Order: sequence, then structure tokens, then C-alpha cells
Amino acid sequence: MVIKVVEQINDDELIETAWKMYEESFRGLNELAVQRHLMFRNEFEDVMRDGRVQKYLSLDDEGTLCGLSTYTNDLDSMPLISPQYFERRWPELYAQHKIWYCGFVAVLPSGRANASFSDLVEAMYMFAAAQNGIIGLDFCQHNDAQRKMGRVIRLMLQRFSGNCEAEMMDAQQFWIYQFPQAA
Repeated sequence: MVIKVVEQINDDELIETAWKMYEESFRGLNELAVQRHLMFRNEFEDVMRDGRVQKYLSLDDEGTLCGLSTYTNDLDSMPLISPQYFERRWPELYAQHKIWYCGFVAVLPSGRANASFSDLVEAMYMFAAAQNGIIGLDFCQHNDAQRKMGRVIRLMLQRFSGNCEAEMMDAQQFWIYQFPQAA
């Protein structure tokens, strides 16, 4: 596996391949999480073409796309996050553009998925670490409860860095209020 970092993807065929991988990886979350976890096709294409967002491509020996992630220190480029939150919490790092945000990591479901996932996480970590930066990301309660994503990512980063502190930045709850009919 090799990780290739690109600023923009303008090749329609590669965008189509990346979209299929992304859509397959995240479509199931839309029925498991209240907040949408799957971008619309036009949003995805905008991100692929946005030069402010790095695209990390995990490629096998034949050059086939096995994994894809997005990564940026331009927090205004990420929909659904509040750059002002990061600016208030870490003003110096924010001013220095040393806060990196991972929009998603998508991998093909295969025997190479774990290697692609690990390689992508490691490559993004190495980039932020080289700049003394910090990394933010999000995942839904389902992925944390079922896949232990918070713990998995922390352990991976601990292994790569030798010293990783993890903190949940925020949590959001979605409530519904029902009014059962009297019998």
C-alpha cells in the first residue's frame, strides 16, 4: 500500500470510484444516526475539488484505490463544524493553522481494509505531528458503541506517537418527545 496526498481530484473517473467507496462505507449510518453522515453527491464532489482539503488516497500495488480520507487545517472548509469553537478552545493553534480536521476515512470492505485504514490514520497523524498540531474528528454514537472508534483511534495514535492524550470535545443529544394515545 502507498498513501498519495493530493489537493484536488478533478478526474471524473477517480471521483466516481471514490464516491462509490465513500457511499458504500457510510450509507448504512444514515439509518443509525440522527445527523446525516453521508454527504450528498454534489457535496462530495465539491470536497474532492476543494484545494483547501487534502485527499489521502490509499493505493494498492496496482494503483487501485483502497481507501480515502479528507484532512484540512482550513476549518472553514468543513461543513457541520464550528471553526469558532476551535478558535476559542485553542486560540494559538488556531491562529497558526495547527488544528487539523479529518472529515472522513473510507475503506473498501476487504482483507486490505484494516491496512488501508491504519495507513491513512498514520499518514494524517504524521503530517499534524510534524507541525506540532492537533487532530479533531467526529463519529456517531453507533460507531463508538459498536466499533469502539474513540478507543481504536486513541490506541492507534498512541502506538504511532508513543504519547497521545484524547479528550471528547463535545457531545450532542437528539431527543424526541412522544404523546401516547390514552386507551
